[in-house]
Amino acid sequence: MLQNIDMSSPEFLEELEKTKKFTDKVLERFGWVYHPDPEVVESVQMGLTRNKLLYGKRFCPCFMVIEEDGKYKSADDRICPCKPAIEKEVPEEGKCHCGIFCTPEYVKKYNEEQK
Repeated sequence: MLQNIDMSSPEFLEELEKTKKFTDKVLERFGWVYHPDPEVVESVQMGLTRNKLLYGKRFCPCFMVIEEDGKYKSADDRICPCKPAIEKEVPEEGKCHCGIFCTPEYVKKYNEEQK
């Protein structure tokens, strides 16, 4: 069942700040950078926050979350930062599926293409 969350509520805004700190730590840990389009970053952080509040985990917002045997899971159990992003997507494509996490090389190429 789809639940609504007030994205201007104190609870959401507090969790959003935690998500921002979380994604900052992911960058630091893996040597990645944020996507140069701030709308991509904001959108994914909002989705991660929503999933954390709804399901208790920062499931990747680009994949459906389902309930199975009383527990929530997503496709490929994609909990941020997900295994496919760490092992395949970022190393091979320069960015994760959602686009929030990128290699510095990807961002450089992206910025050059935007000129």
